[in-house]
Amino acid sequence: MRKQAAILFLATLAACASVKQVDQHSISMPQATAPIIGARGPLTIAQSKALLQRIGTEPGDAGILKRHLAIEQAVAESPLIAGNTTRLLTDGDETFPAMFSAIRQAKQSINLEYYIFEDIQSGGESISDLLIAKRKQGVAVNIIYDSYGSDSTAAELFTRLAAADIALVQFNPINPLDSRVEYSLNDRDHRKMLVVDGTLAIVGGINLSTTYQTSPLGKSGQAKDQADQHWHDTDLQIEGPVVAQLQSLFVQHWSQQKGPPIETASFFPAIPATGTEVVRIIGSTPDHAIPRYYVALLSATRNAEKSIWLSAAYFVPTDQEEEDLIAAARRGIDVRLLLPGDSDSAMAMAVAHSHYSALLEGGVKIYETQNLVLHSKTVVIDGVWTVIGSSNFDRRSVLFNDEVDALVLGSVTAQDLQKLFEADFARARPINLASWHGRSIGEKLTEI
Repeated sequence: MRKQAAILFLATLAACASVKQVDQHSISMPQATAPIIGARGPLTIAQSKALLQRIGTEPGDAGILKRHLAIEQAVAESPLIAGNTTRLLTDGDETFPAMFSAIRQAKQSINLEYYIFEDIQSGGESISDLLIAKRKQGVAVNIIYDSYGSDSTAAELFTRLAAADIALVQFNPINPLDSRVEYSLNDRDHRKMLVVDGTLAIVGGINLSTTYQTSPLGKSGQAKDQADQHWHDTDLQIEGPVVAQLQSLFVQHWSQQKGPPIETASFFPAIPATGTEVVRIIGSTPDHAIPRYYVALLSATRNAEKSIWLSAAYFVPTDQEEEDLIAAARRGIDVRLLLPGDSDSAMAMAVAHSHYSALLEGGVKIYETQNLVLHSKTVVIDGVWTVIGSSNFDRRSVLFNDEVDALVLGSVTAQDLQKLFEADFARARPINLASWHGRSIGEKLTEI
């Protein structure tokens, strides 16, 4: 009950806080350009042109990709990095085995940063046992976990890890007496990422939580009289030069939280190009007046040419996000939202429902998932622009959380995510305007 009350308090603060307006003209068209960075440095114009031809699926798509690339170059605060390989991971069934496999192969370092850190299992092995075994082999293991997100985790887990010489940082401790830095209770580390040897990373929406255990039904924290439900989520495995950006974010957080000294000499190896995807890692924090991810999302939405498909675990859009989605639908863009039909947050669903009428009237298509808890935070635009990360489509991610998102320009990742969306849409319940307006008074009164 204590945690539920705190969640309600924090959510109320997030809803009441105002989000700064992003000037329409400043991000609608590119004002300047920055180079694409390859494994050996900035690409020439000729190299960039050849890259676009390789990663565009059709002649028409190459043109759309070029325009999205120009927009990203205009708004980017971190460079676009070419030469990466990506792999889409869905749910715990795919993500946890991929994580355990990457950790087993580690030779020098394992860095984990998670909002929820629990002793998950895969293939009958716990992550604590695996990390301790790697540490005994001489691999450095460093962990950042959010104190609020992980406050239900048994203290014995962290004690055991620390005893094995694994370095730990508790992000913004709930008890301010335990903190080495000044912070607001509202500022949380919502990131979910693993970096191994500076060459491979897994990032997205999946926590190290037993909610995602490989059994069909996991521990979802439901009420006693409510059956556990499968949680649906998405991660992205990345190999290539852009992994250095994730490693840098980890080191920055470690330093900002005044963690114990760690050896970073091996964190940034030279990585050759491994694939064709162009990737930018966006690390947003409350320190930014307007978070970087928010600007990138609004920019791509306003310049979409064919389609905008997004999934949102907690759909509490800002005024600008809602206005831009409706504007896109009205100019003929295929705008589809995959939203939860059930959730671990009744308040978030109530707020989301209050936006349905305006969105449906504006031509936005809404689908609600059935018999599962949707936790994904993904966007694919025009079949070439993809985001997979930790940022929710809500004010909290814009205003208070430290988030991390992988923005991918290229058809490979986009097509993989589109296939996942198509499968999810086929299983979901479409919401139409007539049935939505025809709901009972009792149902309408639940909206916030």
